[in-house]
Amino acid sequence: MSSADITPAANDERTATPAAADATRDNGPLRADIRRLGDLLGETLVRQEGQELLDLVEQVRALTRSDGEAAARLLGDTDLATAAKLVRAFSTYFHLANVTEQVHRGRELRARRAAEGGILARTADMLKDADPEHLRATAANLGVRPVFTAHPTEAARRSVLTKLRKVAELLDRTDATERRRADLRLAENIDLIWQTDELRVARPEPTDEARNAIYYLDELGRGAVGDVLEDLAAELERAGTELPPGTRPLTFGTWIGGDRDGNPNVTPQVTWDVLILQHEHGITDALEHIDELRGALSNSIRNCGATEELLASLQQDLDALPEISPRYKRLNAEEPYRLKATCIRQKLVNTRERLANDTPHVPGRDYLGTEGLIEDLTLIQTSLREHRGGLVADGRLERTIRTISAFGLQLATMDVREHADAHHHALGQLFDRLGEESWRYTDMPRDYRRKLLAKELRSRRPLAPSP
Repeated sequence: MSSADITPAANDERTATPAAADATRDNGPLRADIRRLGDLLGETLVRQEGQELLDLVEQVRALTRSDGEAAARLLGDTDLATAAKLVRAFSTYFHLANVTEQVHRGRELRARRAAEGGILARTADMLKDADPEHLRATAANLGVRPVFTAHPTEAARRSVLTKLRKVAELLDRTDATERRRADLRLAENIDLIWQTDELRVARPEPTDEARNAIYYLDELGRGAVGDVLEDLAAELERAGTELPPGTRPLTFGTWIGGDRDGNPNVTPQVTWDVLILQHEHGITDALEHIDELRGALSNSIRNCGATEELLASLQQDLDALPEISPRYKRLNAEEPYRLKATCIRQKLVNTRERLANDTPHVPGRDYLGTEGLIEDLTLIQTSLREHRGGLVADGRLERTIRTISAFGLQLATMDVREHADAHHHALGQLFDRLGEESWRYTDMPRDYRRKLLAKELRSRRPLAPSP
């Protein structure tokens, strides 16, 4: 009995997901890759649990197609431990089938974009006759903000997500000469997936949910967001306008850690912890981008020059950052762009330590926010443009600036949603303290409260003596 028997037949819609079943009917390469992973999963089951489990999987698969009552009787007589392994075998298969479908769907979309152009290119084609002033104003005010929400039902562990992503990367390799090595790596990952708990035993806390969202934000920052923003700028230019400097056409939001409306588990401390977690990852992601720049910016001042503003800023940084290694200062003495990037890196490290230790911001030694980091990068960009480095300034460096601007050092803006009672309690303390009304704020009818708040918002006085 072949390990490939775990793979459902292409027309077996009762055991395969509908999308995968539809695709396998018409897509030979997709069907072949699903069978390939099915073979590898069958081998994993034999290695990890023995031939008996694979035989049971094949028996259940066959009975569900031919005799549903017999399948129900077989499952009813199966002991709990074996049933759990059976469920895991099929769920692991469906994970692998879905990943395979996504890989092939990605290939189809790439082929379509190559032939027809992507959605941004098609949109730019439609804008060729648009009013230039209106198009410029729209580009300057463009703002898209996807928001991540907490869904406890989506509790897939990061460990599993990472391994499934690795499976996708290995499947996407098309070089036949790499097939043996790819199959070995695929088999290793499937073994690891089988031995990994898909769900944690403990109930996920808000910080765990935040880590799941951060996983996707980290991945987006490593490629997709930079690609989208580069394409957007190029297509706007083709349509006759530009993406103005300093704009943030794409940013991200999150409710995770800030949604306190009816969730007693989300406390102010949880909100703070999630914000610190987001900053840790945001700064780490920014460090990756800066390290890439440091490797690229080997421009020698002897060959290209630098602006006085950049050189003055670099000297200020070196004075404020004595921890910069003397070796770097010596080796990069003629490479101001690389040395400036090294200083930016040190300030990012200092920022991360400041947040972790909850110490005050020190100007010149760390960043109070994303704006300071962007200002430093813009200094490098301006100097490059003025010294024959326009391609790098408007290419790799512009991409870095756009990507970091999209995420900021905090990755995503947290939306804090509080229950109305908490707002009423705070406002009641403020209004009752003034003694201007004849009744307590909590006793006011809703319409009266609304008028009172509208009046106060129009007023220029501070409602409280301090922020």
